Amino acid sequence: MSSRPLVVVTDFITEPLEYEHQILGEVADVVAIDANNESELVGAVEQASALMIYHAISLTSETINRLQDCKLIVRCGVGIDNVDGLAARQKGIDLANVPDYGTEEVADSAIGLTLSLTRGLHVLNNRLQREVGPWSYSQVVPKRRLRNQVFAIIGLGRIGIATALRAKALGFDVRFYDPYICQGMDKALGIQQIDSLPELAKSAYVLSLHCPLTPGTQSIVDTDLIRMMPPGGYIINTARGGLLQPEVVLQAIEDNHLAGAGIDVLPDEPPAPQNPLVNAWRDPNHPAYDRVIINPHAAFYCEEGLQDMRIKGSQNCLRVLQGMPPVNVVN
Repeated sequence: MSSRPLVVVTDFITEPLEYEHQILGEVADVVAIDANNESELVGAVEQASALMIYHAISLTSETINRLQDCKLIVRCGVGIDNVDGLAARQKGIDLANVPDYGTEEVADSAIGLTLSLTRGLHVLNNRLQREVGPWSYSQVVPKRRLRNQVFAIIGLGRIGIATALRAKALGFDVRFYDPYICQGMDKALGIQQIDSLPELAKSAYVLSLHCPLTPGTQSIVDTDLIRMMPPGGYIINTARGGLLQPEVVLQAIEDNHLAGAGIDVLPDEPPAPQNPLVNAWRDPNHPAYDRVIINPHAAFYCEEGLQDMRIKGSQNCLRVLQGMPPVNVVN
């Protein structure tokens, strides 16, 4: 057995680990497990000095308590809801993330979903491909000019700010709710801060989610909040699936309260066969078919961003192995 430290990449990234070996290879052995379930980590991570985890699995106290010499767990992404940070802290293990790798890409994706839905591009493309309806704009009547429509943001972190600036450039009236943001951010960005979620929803033409998934934000957008939105609005979720339950979106579309939804993330990924929103989205005869865009948790992706998360995650592991404190510790 090697006497060198061990760094384990638990999931999502597979061999060849070119970036990880380039950064860590002189000081540690690096292996990829490519796990699809936490149970696959049994016997593979107990001796690790550091773990790099993505979003394909969860890391619970069951695994964390088996770690014998781990100094750092890096969640190679922004969200940390799939790692038990409290259990890690109780074991004296730092949990860090990579908060800046995909800021632009997720914001671009949120705006792309918004334009595809609000301008009728998705509906028209789907219907014309199926030879449904006339070759005419009349299939999406009425459409309103986007300028001065309210683009409402829940969560004004890095991605929320990037999305706000893009929406503002398009002429939207950008408003946000975030109880953790200090006063004055609205003035710095030239947007409007709203004091409560209901007040934000009441004016929202587009409601875009950019907050982390925590016990306090689980299902933060529910049936009651959607009902507060003016009829004919849109919901965009490029943050975390647990913020918004699929059946809530589906019901609002079936009732013609929502005009559409752009969903990049789901509570279970890949979705379970019984997921009602996905089943409706696949049914050409269902009203949600033309009005919902579903992506496979891809808003974060670009080649540069994927490299960033791998490189910055590896560099943080290297810091710890060289006796330096980690950066971006979140627990």
